[in-house]
Amino acid sequence: MAIDQTRQRFTQGTPPDGADARLFLREEELDRAADLILEAARVFFSAAQGPLKDLKLGAAHYRALAAIRRGPAGSVSVLLSQLKVRKQSLARVLNDLERAGLIVRERSTRDGRARAVVLTAAGEAAERATSAALRERLAEVFRVSGAEAVAGARLVLSALAKDSEDDT
Repeated sequence: MAIDQTRQRFTQGTPPDGADARLFLREEELDRAADLILEAARVFFSAAQGPLKDLKLGAAHYRALAAIRRGPAGSVSVLLSQLKVRKQSLARVLNDLERAGLIVRERSTRDGRARAVVLTAAGEAAERATSAALRERLAEVFRVSGAEAVAGARLVLSALAKDSEDDT
């Protein structure tokens, strides 16, 4: 059954393939799903630790590197908005990345008070290697899972990633 049809049936209260939706909403099933999501996140990121592990950097550092590379010219305020983290947490991560030689903070050409965060060549290489490892792991899992499972997983992950505050 197509993912759109499955989504439509669930929103109308009809579970897919005759399954009882209450089975998926039992406390032990929800606990198991939460455990799986947390474990999957841990294992997923460990697949990409190579370039960052030697520098004693982790997932938060990768997220910052990726946001800097993929986003618009990154000021600290732009990064705070993109990453949705506290200012103190971002400052710690940026300090670590700067000490590791992966970023530099330069005076902004638009606003002399602002600091632009820029990847160094080493930072770009570390981010690209980490992203490549993550893409490789995802491609492997997606190939095994099939198109409908991938589409369903994207729906679930998108819903989980959405802030509940966005709904209000």
